[in-house]
Amino acid sequence: MGMAAEPRFHVLAVDDSLIDRKLIEKLLKNSSYQVTTVDSGSKALEFLGLHENDPNTPFVSPNGHQEVEVNLIITDYCMPGMTGYDLLKKIKESSSLRNIPVVIMSSENVPSRINRCLEEGAEEFFLKPVQIADVKRLKPHMMKAKNKDHEQENQENQEKQEVESEKSEPESQPPQQQQQQQQQQSNNNNKRKALEEGLSPDRTRPRYSGLTVV
Repeated sequence: MGMAAEPRFHVLAVDDSLIDRKLIEKLLKNSSYQVTTVDSGSKALEFLGLHENDPNTPFVSPNGHQEVEVNLIITDYCMPGMTGYDLLKKIKESSSLRNIPVVIMSSENVPSRINRCLEEGAEEFFLKPVQIADVKRLKPHMMKAKNKDHEQENQENQEKQEVESEKSEPESQPPQQQQQQQQQQSNNNNKRKALEEGLSPDRTRPRYSGLTVV
């Protein structure tokens, strides 16, 4: 009986250059990743299921792309329309996507550009052409993000259980209070009984039943 196959990570590659898209797709597939390629930042947002102008509002696309899990996004920096930096910002502004690791690629080694992307939340900045050694650096970021998602899910489940437990506590208190009330009532009855016995005519008055009345 064979062991279960490790789930494949899904990478979304964004580049307006067909040649570069084909290259990164080949490198990723050779590393056993599932790959989706698009040629613009706008199409990337559409695939992720977000409005371009409102990254927090998901919309239902005809193909239901928003249901596809993406484990990492690798995007070119210089693209017409929406740059890779703009795409990075929109992803990090999205409450539903901000945990997805983003890697930026560029053929230009501009330190200020690199620093700006890293400060905005990019995990890596690769210089083109991307090498197989670069691709090997992607997996730790995806593993870290997946573990983080699991931790958040566990924390949410724990908080949910605590809330449910707090809600159920008031329901379990009345029987305990009722038992205490019953015990207190029993003690009061015993005291009352003892008091009544102490004041009983049979105990306070002498018995004359054995005497002969003259």
